[in-house]
Amino acid sequence: MKERFTYFSPIGPLCIEAEDGKISSLQFSDRELTSENFDPKLLTSVTEQLNDYFAGYRFEFDLPIQPSGTDFQKKVWNELLNIPYGQLATYGKVAQMLGDKNLVRAVGGANSKNPIAIIIPCHRVVGAKNNLIGYAGGLWRKKWLLQHEITNKPDEANLW
Repeated sequence: MKERFTYFSPIGPLCIEAEDGKISSLQFSDRELTSENFDPKLLTSVTEQLNDYFAGYRFEFDLPIQPSGTDFQKKVWNELLNIPYGQLATYGKVAQMLGDKNLVRAVGGANSKNPIAIIIPCHRVVGAKNNLIGYAGGLWRKKWLLQHEITNKPDEANLW
């Protein structure tokens, strides 16, 4: 059974869905979803970790996730989890991490279908010249998330 709730972030509502105790979707929305049957323990963990992330002192998530997608998409999303907080990777770099520099467009396609925003940090992937391109939540959110991470990065290094 799908469980749903809306988390109110500084950059808009996040609609979160879970199945079998694992997060299956976290997407930006312009409207609030009616909360339904969300496991209280998971709800507490998700809320605390997102609160900490947006407060600037959580640098990685420790939540059970189960994104739905093709085997290739899941490989891409697993690579995205290796991009450190406050750092950028190009689509080409992610393709190289997968072992084939010719997969740039396929990586972009998989990145655009990421069902679990923020936790699977697709916002850290940028164009070849570090330009901000493509983000399902809107480029202004991508820019906000990157600036938030760069500003709160533990070593306080500013990449921009």
